[in-house]
Amino acid sequence: MSGCAPSDAGTEGKAAGVTQGPVALSGAGPETGGATSGTDSPEAPGTEAGDASSRPGHGSAPGPGPGPGPGPGPGHGPGPGPRASVAAPPAPTEAESASGPASGPGDGATRSGSESTAARDLPGLGPMTLALVPAGTRQALIVTGEDMDSTVSTAQLYERADTGWRPGAVWPARNALNGWTPDHHSGDLRSPIGVFTLTAAGGFLSDPGTELPYDHSQGFFVSGTGFEGEPLEGSFDHVVAIDYNRQPGTSPLDWTRPLGPGKGGGIWLHVDHGGPTQGCVTLTRTHMRELLRALDPDLRPVVVMGDADSLSS
Repeated sequence: MSGCAPSDAGTEGKAAGVTQGPVALSGAGPETGGATSGTDSPEAPGTEAGDASSRPGHGSAPGPGPGPGPGPGPGHGPGPGPRASVAAPPAPTEAESASGPASGPGDGATRSGSESTAARDLPGLGPMTLALVPAGTRQALIVTGEDMDSTVSTAQLYERADTGWRPGAVWPARNALNGWTPDHHSGDLRSPIGVFTLTAAGGFLSDPGTELPYDHSQGFFVSGTGFEGEPLEGSFDHVVAIDYNRQPGTSPLDWTRPLGPGKGGGIWLHVDHGGPTQGCVTLTRTHMRELLRALDPDLRPVVVMGDADSLSS
């Protein structure tokens, strides 16, 4: 498997094919570390206050929801997938591989010192990566890994105004167990490097207020433990599908793989469970909810993800 998504065995999440999704150097799907019932081994962090009573028991995850073991689904667990070569984005946009600044995971968000200053180009991205960002995109989440083999990274959301790209809060993040790859394949336990569109969300918990299509389903339930023995339950309470080897705009639980199962899929942005993923990128519960509320489909959001050196090329 390559993603963390539940019940998508062998895949990480829907990935947009070369002609179906945003252009990306590599793709990945939600993968979770060591999950036993998730698609690409989803990882599940704890429940939110007041939600524990509504969460199913710690048994296997129902249906296509993420599972504790390396099952198909978001990249929290062992769910590597071959790096996808530049994949064509869905109709309106083309997302291409890129990566953002990396930093260790953490709970508190810190503000960029130049938040009030707009930059002409997205910081940390080289000409090759910038060329992959769709011309119509006005919102970009840059996830930057410390190096090719690092499991920790830094995420920052940017929005383009008339004067340039304005930076938002900086959030600690995690990525796959073996780091990053420009050629993701199922089971390689690496997160795909590239630029990918963000067109759908979902989760075990109800919609926190996002404008993206949101699939509220028990299929996102996950249990078990991750690569470091951490509990995965709650990891898929909120997810955003990364359009790598999947059909853009459909539920994160849609396991269609335009590039074939060998390229993995089920690569998601989801709740951090305290350890590396199978291919997904994770943020703390609070930051995932902030991200969901901030993403605006009218701005054609993308995620630019990878290690710092790759993204600066």
